[in-house]
Amino acid sequence: MRPTFHLFLPQMRMSHETIVERALAAEAAGFEGMAFMDHLAPPLAYEHEMWEAMSIAAWVLARTTTLTVGHLVLCDALRHPAVLARQAVSLDHASGGRFEVGIGWGSVPAELSTFGVGSTEPRERVDRLTESLEIIRGLWSGEKFDYDGRHFTLRGALQRPVPTRRIPVTIGGVGRRTLALAREHADWWNIPIHALHRLGELRDRVGEARVSMQPMVGLVSSEQERQEMTALVQRRYGATKLSENIVVGTAPELTEHFSRLHAAGVDRFYVWFTDFARVETLHRFTEVIEGVVVPAG
Repeated sequence: MRPTFHLFLPQMRMSHETIVERALAAEAAGFEGMAFMDHLAPPLAYEHEMWEAMSIAAWVLARTTTLTVGHLVLCDALRHPAVLARQAVSLDHASGGRFEVGIGWGSVPAELSTFGVGSTEPRERVDRLTESLEIIRGLWSGEKFDYDGRHFTLRGALQRPVPTRRIPVTIGGVGRRTLALAREHADWWNIPIHALHRLGELRDRVGEARVSMQPMVGLVSSEQERQEMTALVQRRYGATKLSENIVVGTAPELTEHFSRLHAAGVDRFYVWFTDFARVETLHRFTEVIEGVVVPAG
């Protein structure tokens, strides 16, 4: 089975029309999906403009025809699970089954404190996410149910219509409880790049969930471009941990890189481009999407 490629595009410093332009280019280039981030302010770029996660997903779904749209990932603390369940089903129906739910317990706890949303304690956030996932699946059943949790209590809760399909859920991380949640609730498990060397060790702990990852790449076509891109990466990301895992290469080099990752067990790539996914870059990336080798057998 061939791997699938989704475009990861942080919805900041771009107009809605620029984001749609990227989405349409990704659709034409062979990307299966697109994912946004979910924060109350852009991480490491607090002063920049940014659009709300569910709103921008809805906008892109309305302007595209084949792209699956989701997030890496929605922050559980920002929405009551009954609200998220209803939002997801609404987008699922409006798009003809092209919305997915990526969800986590918050990668930037400081923003929860800044905006007064939820707890910054890891245990509290994982507990809340556990309850949210149970409630969301319950509401998606279309049957009336009660729920007694530490964070949420529901009585005779009922939401209809039901989804058009089993809405895929993506959960990322390698903590013990996160892996357990992925095993119980996820269709996709997103492994952090820094833990990729542990894929063989952790794979069985997420059950039937398929494996995805979020590589950051710089696509170049010449040695001069490689030097320029490498310098840009250092200027833009050198002060962050992102720079340690960025892969800069030509289309054939990136094709080989993704082929190796697919052979290791990764079935979906959320590609984050260092040039903010310029349209010409997306079109050039078609060569990589079409060229990835499927392991024999």
